[in-house]
Amino acid sequence: MRALIIISITLCTTLGFSQQRDYSFTLEEAVEFALDSSYTAVNSRREIAKALKSKWETTAAGLPQINGVVDYQNMLKQPVTLIPGEIAGGEPGTFVPVNFGTKQQMSLTATLTQLIFDGSYLVGLKASKVFVEYNENANEKNLLQVREGVINAYGGVLVAQEGIRILESNLKTITSNLNETKAMYENGLVEAEDVEQLQITTAQITNDLRNAKRLELISKQMFNLSLGIPVDAQAALEDDLKSLAEQSIGMLLEEQQFNFENNVDYRIAKNLTKQRELEVQLEKSKALPRISGFVNYGTSAFDNDFVFFDSETSWYQSSIFGVSMEVPIFSSLQRSARTQQAKIALDQAKTDFTYTSQQIRLELDRAQSNFEYAIENYHTSEENLKLAEGIEKKNRIKYREGISSSFELRQAQIQLYTAQQEYIDSMKKVIDTKVALETVINEPDLLNNKTDQN
Repeated sequence: MRALIIISITLCTTLGFSQQRDYSFTLEEAVEFALDSSYTAVNSRREIAKALKSKWETTAAGLPQINGVVDYQNMLKQPVTLIPGEIAGGEPGTFVPVNFGTKQQMSLTATLTQLIFDGSYLVGLKASKVFVEYNENANEKNLLQVREGVINAYGGVLVAQEGIRILESNLKTITSNLNETKAMYENGLVEAEDVEQLQITTAQITNDLRNAKRLELISKQMFNLSLGIPVDAQAALEDDLKSLAEQSIGMLLEEQQFNFENNVDYRIAKNLTKQRELEVQLEKSKALPRISGFVNYGTSAFDNDFVFFDSETSWYQSSIFGVSMEVPIFSSLQRSARTQQAKIALDQAKTDFTYTSQQIRLELDRAQSNFEYAIENYHTSEENLKLAEGIEKKNRIKYREGISSSFELRQAQIQLYTAQQEYIDSMKKVIDTKVALETVINEPDLLNNKTDQN
């Protein structure tokens, strides 16, 4: 009985831990969740933490440093020194071997060092600050990419689900048409070719539906991965594709004053240019003197036996204070060559910065153009879908009345199915191009749990 109870408790515990949390997101909630919990966002924050620690490492190099040394020596074989014989009462011209000192000694020493002046250190402080700014901008860029990836993945799931809904509706309609045609064929009202045409369409839609369901599963896994949750977790999407597309229509189309400073790639390029400027300053600073000071305090004990922990042992104290100045005098133009290399690298960085600025302007114009085209294509696809639905309906009626052939009906159906897919794709394109434009513009508060919805 006791064994059964233990097994029951174990099974319940295992099942409880194996249950996964179910999720439900609007698009805004999904973005907010990913900015906090996605794998990219988590590691990006760690990069900032590393940069801050690196900054303190640089700062600490110029602060007081204290080191302690414990030194123990045992003269297993003491060195011999020769002294003139007459000193020890021997004959002049001879030498007497003697041992000086004790066999064992121990010393305890503490040394405080302080950097007084170092041009390289001052430049390093500036560079560490720029390095932190660079990592903060890189983190923002990563978060923008996370946001864009989540929105694209969210739309991908909605596209798959909308495709399944339409295919199921089409399959239901075509199956009904096929059953009616089979009955008409059995009564001798239509030819076998009419049935076969509808069978071909039915088989194609059935295959497309199976594939759409597989794609839906993959799309959900990609969405989960972008959020940083298990790929097999259940995540419900609360928004629908059409509402998201319509919310995007008309947004960001009005002419806006584009601010380069809001673009993260622009700020990163500025960081890299500033780093090259500091590298030039660093090479120049190496021609300046380096001044440091130190204070040393120590105590030592000597004896032929190991008695250093005895209270009667005598310890002899000592202390030293000193200042050191290292002055670079001549390096055979080595420092000059390094400075010139740094200046050339700075010129390259300035050229890259100009190129990046122009590239950002091009990306802005391209993103605006793509967004406008996506909206135009959406409206066109919407109208084409209405027309295709009307054409298919008319051909279905004509076919039932025997006015049109099964081939003409199938052509109208294929045209309708193509229009349906284009309409779905156009809604997804509006959402994707909108977020691409927002990423380039990167208005303030874009990452502050907002999706810029009107």
